Amino acid sequence: MDRYERIFFWFSAAMLGVLLCALAYVTLGMHIHLPGPSGRIIPRAGQNLGAAVLSTPPFNHPGLRQTGPGEYEVVMLAQQWFFYPRRIQLPAGANVTFRVTSADVTHGFFIPGTRVNMMIIPGYVSVETYRFSRPGDYRIICHEYCGLDHHTMSAEVMVK
Repeated sequence: MDRYERIFFWFSAAMLGVLLCALAYVTLGMHIHLPGPSGRIIPRAGQNLGAAVLSTPPFNHPGLRQTGPGEYEVVMLAQQWFFYPRRIQLPAGANVTFRVTSADVTHGFFIPGTRVNMMIIPGYVSVETYRFSRPGDYRIICHEYCGLDHHTMSAEVMVK
């Protein structure tokens, strides 16, 4: 084996070792994991998923609820080609838990300028908590192609 090949081989092996150690530290030491579904909606026999979602609490009454001082929960439905509710109004500094599901196809749930970024899979409940510290208008967009009018699928969070 040539000297340069040997150097390249050992350098590559060392880099793989460093990256595996970093991955282990982030996963085990910092407890950072990929988000998983926090719930699932399973239709009864003879019932389609759309009917199951619309009859399962809290998705049978989507909207904004105050759960405590400065704490809110937003229950949303993602459906071709809209989010419901379309507008959410919150006070600045509020902690908001988004609870979102879909009854038809896979959607995305992304709020630019924040770390809120979820994949909305039909029948699975996705949950993300975020604190809106600055007033402003934040747009929610679908970042997963969901059909012909995908580009029109959005909602708005107004923080006052």
